[in-house]
Amino acid sequence: MKIYTKTGDDGTTGLFGGQRVEKYHLRIAAYGTVDELNSVIGVALTHKPTHRLKHPLEHLSSLLFTVGSDLATPLDPPAKYHIPRIELEHIEWLEHLIDEFEEDLTPLRNFILPGGCPLSAHLHLARTVCRRAERAAVELSHSENIGEFAIKFLNRLSDFLFVTARMANFLEGVDDVPWVPNERK
Repeated sequence: MKIYTKTGDDGTTGLFGGQRVEKYHLRIAAYGTVDELNSVIGVALTHKPTHRLKHPLEHLSSLLFTVGSDLATPLDPPAKYHIPRIELEHIEWLEHLIDEFEEDLTPLRNFILPGGCPLSAHLHLARTVCRRAERAAVELSHSENIGEFAIKFLNRLSDFLFVTARMANFLEGVDDVPWVPNERK
């Protein structure tokens, strides 16, 4: 199979259900942003996180393909073949990790700025891309049924990425960067 099909040369792309939509369609924006998020996670993994962070981030990268296939496949009409979808158990997995990581972290007393160690900075970038994916999915949900869990997963994922960025700093012995309002130099 060749990587290029030429079917998108007219500005459309195919969904898993078979229908073709414009490349600027809300569904494409939603799962395309999830794809971008997965690329940022890939960059974060190049910083060689400890096993405590590496395994969840690698699993997350695989789950993001599930989110993408979920968002790329309309529920109506139903797909003719099995499409992996985000389920409650995926959200609960994120919640469990958030709770586990927060046990080791100092409670926040003020806002923090993105940064610290390189891994943390890339996880903060991933968090912001995740929020954009969530906004696109919410917008799509106002015109199409996208199921019960994709938006919830993306919402919880941005929380997970925030806590994981803090955990990366903690494991590297680097302080989070506090926001100091109206700081003058």
